[in-house]
Amino acid sequence: MPIVSIINYKMKKIALIIILVSLISCKKEIPVDYAIVSGKIMNAPAKELKVYDANNEKLAPVTITNQGTFTDTLYVNNGFYTFSDGENRINLYLEPGNNLIINYDATQFENSLSISGIGSEIANYLITKEKTEKEMMGEGTSVYLLEEDAYKNRFAEIKSTLDNLITLTEGISEEFKTSEKKNINYSYLEKLARYESYHSHYADKPDFKVSNTFLKDLDGILYDNEDDFLFSSNYKSLITSHFYKKAGELAEKDSISEDIAFLKTVSSLVKNETIKNSLLFDNAKYGITYTEDIELFYTLFSENSTNEKHKKEIAASYTLLKKVGKGQPSPKFSDYENHKGGVTSLDDLKGKFVYIDVWATWCGPCKAEIPALKEIEKKYHGKNIEFVSISVDKAKDHEIWKKMVSDEKLGGIQLFADKDWDSEFVQEYLIKGIPRFILVDPNGTIVNSNAPRPSDEKLIELFKELKI
Repeated sequence: MPIVSIINYKMKKIALIIILVSLISCKKEIPVDYAIVSGKIMNAPAKELKVYDANNEKLAPVTITNQGTFTDTLYVNNGFYTFSDGENRINLYLEPGNNLIINYDATQFENSLSISGIGSEIANYLITKEKTEKEMMGEGTSVYLLEEDAYKNRFAEIKSTLDNLITLTEGISEEFKTSEKKNINYSYLEKLARYESYHSHYADKPDFKVSNTFLKDLDGILYDNEDDFLFSSNYKSLITSHFYKKAGELAEKDSISEDIAFLKTVSSLVKNETIKNSLLFDNAKYGITYTEDIELFYTLFSENSTNEKHKKEIAASYTLLKKVGKGQPSPKFSDYENHKGGVTSLDDLKGKFVYIDVWATWCGPCKAEIPALKEIEKKYHGKNIEFVSISVDKAKDHEIWKKMVSDEKLGGIQLFADKDWDSEFVQEYLIKGIPRFILVDPNGTIVNSNAPRPSDEKLIELFKELKI
């Protein structure tokens, strides 16, 4: 082969190698968009771990085997997630690429919880942070009994301690630390913002008002920071409280209900689309089940939200709620366990009005209605109405329910729902919060699926209108 040909051949070969190397170097790598969680739970109380994102939206559960082991791939964005086995809760901050190993004994959760693997530094920081804050706040609600200066000093000390904790924790990115320090400050401000109402309640001072300078640290807060809103639940609480206060002012000025006022306030005052959509949805997913004007409520939400997923969910709720509106046949419960023995169905009560109280033994607002409910039952004893209380306690709390009904001498017809919150009757009424009161007429037709509470004077007015 001539020398020139050999040189050309070698040059072509080198050029080909360069091209191949360039192609390999420029090949687009597929980014990791998932995190892996695995581990073992001894004495697991359930067959799955429920997973929730920062907006309390439920994700697909993680299956727990009979041996207590679990492993799953979760497609996540950077953010906070909560894992629950039904009795214990773990707060995690997940990022794509994390590979966390979680082990614990469900019967000794706090003393046995161990988290390791890629991304575990933040997880363990959050555990330490929660323990530290809990210890510094003290037992129960005692912190809210403190007077202004002592209360403010307590939370300023907590803020300082947590600032030092995140600063000194190794293995965590500066980006997370910066966001977390802002979150810690928002937590401090949120505690100041809640003091007036909490101190008034727990110290039994109904007319209590904070001093003029107590909330000065909140001056200058901006309510449109999307990054802080997405990262910090405390900032989100501050924003939510701020606009609820504005809504209260509008409700009083225009003589409209507060739920309608809130939708109007957020729609007109919040300019950031992400924040506006979140506030509207968080209010609507529960508020639509309680509102007295479902048509106006739904119209305001659907015309002002731009999030199609949110709009689809609220539209589905609206459709369900229309089926349980006034004049519609009531959904039925069948063969619910009766505390006095046997079982009871709604059909057994036909011919009388039925006032239904959906409640649970752990529900404070439910228990607060008991004295008024007893008075109503006494007042209408022998009238054409039955009072039915349906517990949505879980099966494991069945004995607690039986004991409480007996100890508190609860009257009326006391029933235990067949599948707690998943009971068909509860689902068909789209009950998302308790206590919930429902009034059905003698023909089984709905009079009011959101009837007034026993403590509300409007209930007696309603009974008089119906000539009960």
